[in-house]
Amino acid sequence: MCSLPAALTDQSTTLPERLGIVGSGTIACGLAKLASAHGQVALYARTAESAERVRGRLAECGAQVVTELDALADATFVVEAVLEDEAVKGQAYGRLESVLAPDTILTSSTSSLSIARLAEASGRSDRFAGFHVFNPVERMKLVELVFPPAASEETRARVRTLSDALGKTGVEVPDTPGFVVNRLLFPYLFDAVRLLEENGLAPSDVDACMRFGAGHPLGPLALLDLVGIDVSIAIGESIGADVPERLYRMAEEGLLGRKVKAGFLEYDG
Repeated sequence: MCSLPAALTDQSTTLPERLGIVGSGTIACGLAKLASAHGQVALYARTAESAERVRGRLAECGAQVVTELDALADATFVVEAVLEDEAVKGQAYGRLESVLAPDTILTSSTSSLSIARLAEASGRSDRFAGFHVFNPVERMKLVELVFPPAASEETRARVRTLSDALGKTGVEVPDTPGFVVNRLLFPYLFDAVRLLEENGLAPSDVDACMRFGAGHPLGPLALLDLVGIDVSIAIGESIGADVPERLYRMAEEGLLGRKVKAGFLEYDG
């Protein structure tokens, strides 16, 4: 069986855990970049194509990219950051169960799904938690920490300690759809889309009003683009919000936001 690269067993790192990340998207890469500044990290990408793309994004930070799940066998703390879909996450947990040690902490970066249900699917409810970091991971200070009822005190302590070691502010929040931030944020974002539709405003004008009038660092439409239109739809549906039809049309047309350089706004480079 493969194990983490030798550097990941070096106890001189400042991370309190040997960290593994499962996923190759924006959140996974952002977390790998952040964590690699504090110690050695291994990120598992499911396909060779994804691995090659991620290696290009992480080339300067020193994070290890692996394509065999067995390479996470020595991890003591794993963050799952795959597609925001309960079935997909459950499949990932099933594969991890035969790889991870019994005392390894498994967490999910889910932004809206039930932690109790994911914990049950993981088969290790006592060593499971929600670890919801925000995009861009390197700059956003908050981590929403969500614990299922069966989580042990040791699990809770280790999750909080890792959050602190990454320079984050960890806030324990209830296991309700959307937790706190998305529960409050997405109805506002969707209202901005409806306002746009009702009044024919330019997306940049709506954003300017909220940036300069409310002091928001990003306007609501630019923020939807940053999150991703497809991800925003999934979050909206999971929290029971009224998702504007325009978002569904955009998703069908492939206008998914920054990641494809086209959404409400257009992006160069």
